[in-house]
Amino acid sequence: MTGRTPAPSRGGRDGGRPGGGVQTFRGPVGAGALGRTLIHEHVFVGSTELDVNHPHPEWDEDRAVALAARQLTELYRLGVRTVVDLTVLGLGRDVARVARVAQQVPVHLVASTGYYTADVLPPFFGTHGPGRLVGGPDPLVEFFVGDIEVGIAGTGVRAGMLKVVTDAPGITDDVARVMTAAAVASRQTGVPITTHSRPDLRNGLDQQAFLRAAGVDLSRVVIGHCGDSEDLPYLRSLMDAGSTIGMDRFGMEHVLPDERRVAVVLELLRLGYADRMVLSHDAATFSRVTPPSWRAAHAPHWRFETIPRRIVPMLLDGGASPEEIERMLVTNPARILVPA
Repeated sequence: MTGRTPAPSRGGRDGGRPGGGVQTFRGPVGAGALGRTLIHEHVFVGSTELDVNHPHPEWDEDRAVALAARQLTELYRLGVRTVVDLTVLGLGRDVARVARVAQQVPVHLVASTGYYTADVLPPFFGTHGPGRLVGGPDPLVEFFVGDIEVGIAGTGVRAGMLKVVTDAPGITDDVARVMTAAAVASRQTGVPITTHSRPDLRNGLDQQAFLRAAGVDLSRVVIGHCGDSEDLPYLRSLMDAGSTIGMDRFGMEHVLPDERRVAVVLELLRLGYADRMVLSHDAATFSRVTPPSWRAAHAPHWRFETIPRRIVPMLLDGGASPEEIERMLVTNPARILVPA
């Protein structure tokens, strides 16, 4: 790896409670400074062991950092003020690398904590924790709370959101362990939880049931990837239970065309759900899973700038009011991100 410049330490344990603001790569900011916010994005997505042993041919760190800085600076010019990077453990998170980007851009970047697994955790977690071979407290809770209250990997950058995953395997034992640890961390710190869900399986309902049973206020939960669905009764049930839904994959037209995603948002606005939707792309400057050459050929609109350049005009042309746009891009993200 090259050119690492960790952010200055901002340690301490004032947590994320009101008065501390929303944690960003440059420290806490107030809700009023967040502005238009993309609440579900990635700067870099990798695979740590593969990256070390079999580097991707399209990856060059210095060029990737420079490109990310250009793209995020352009976002600021387009009116976006905050981007939440939901790259957590399991997705090659490297906060020191993203800090190099954050130092060059005018937008606020928010880091996240959690663990991205749809089925099993690495073997370390099988031996560490209560009742396990090595024993001790659950390291997941220690990792998540430490990332929020102290900082990530010695950088001093504190996480402002938690992320959990359920997919086709369902809530396996290890997934349940991650979700339980996230619930503990959220209750302790006030930081919200966002999810990776599979709307085709309607598993946001399972996520809500689990987190509710774990003591989480569902108004502090964003059910992610709901923009992949046109199942209005399902989406309404998630919002009626108290959660916000992430219409957060604009540009992923290989999954669902943007015109159909927009049509769903417009219908839900008509039904009165402007206060329970957030907009984003789930995009990345570089992702090993879907590298730049593939995206350029197969998903050319899957970019950070698609919402301000393309989707907002489509929503306005379809009848959304400017006030509804601001609610989904400004008011709702701020309500969610400010620690409870």
